[in-house]
Amino acid sequence: MTTRFPGPLIGMVHLAALPGSPHASLRVERIARAAAAEAKVLEDAGFDAVLVENMHDLPYLRRRVGPEVVAAMAACTLCVRAAVSVPVGVQVLAGANAEALSVAHACGGSFIRAEGFQLAAVADEGLLEEADAGPLLRLRRTIGAERVMVAADILKKHSSHAITRDLSAAEHAKTAEFMGADALVVTGSATGEPVDERELREVRAASRLPLLVGSGATRETAARLLEVADALIVGSAVKRGGRWDRPVDSAAARAFVKAARKGR
Repeated sequence: MTTRFPGPLIGMVHLAALPGSPHASLRVERIARAAAAEAKVLEDAGFDAVLVENMHDLPYLRRRVGPEVVAAMAACTLCVRAAVSVPVGVQVLAGANAEALSVAHACGGSFIRAEGFQLAAVADEGLLEEADAGPLLRLRRTIGAERVMVAADILKKHSSHAITRDLSAAEHAKTAEFMGADALVVTGSATGEPVDERELREVRAASRLPLLVGSGATRETAARLLEVADALIVGSAVKRGGRWDRPVDSAAARAFVKAARKGR
């Protein structure tokens, strides 16, 4: 491994809709308290890290979000950091990687998850035509945030990859590594959808970077996935009813950890 990445179990903290987004209804302090409580549930269940994300800000903006989102993300991330001792990551949807890096750096976060780090894709939000690696890593150097690791999505979910259809998953992985990613994320086609395990193994063979499964892990598949991947990012499987948009279920979180640890 070239980088030590928090893992093997990273639990999702999906923030309620932030101010300015279409579904916003709560004050930031209430959102932050709820996020901290869910992060603590995940830590107590045995998760090794948590990832704070503005998942309820549908429909997402493309690449850039407003200062109100950055401020709210920072407030929530600080509240989560104060509540848990495990590493904390940040993701700002959709593909707002500079904002995520800035929040993580300011709030003591350990890593970010970056969409559109390399190559191009057509996402729900529109065309991600410019790879973010060059500007993002220059920003990281400029603000002295080198300790914040970047986990780059390979073949980002909720996207069409017709533009790069002539490239294999292995080539996507090699490109991300060449462009300076610290870790790779492989997902299914959408939130909660399982990864293609053949594709996961292809990426594993192509790169020595830490490899994360970014969607669809369940209690039944966790141990098997961890035979190939270094870490699992887990959301839907530890929520009430298995739905990402519901609160974390402490019993489901403990059961997931137990199943995953058995495999390790």
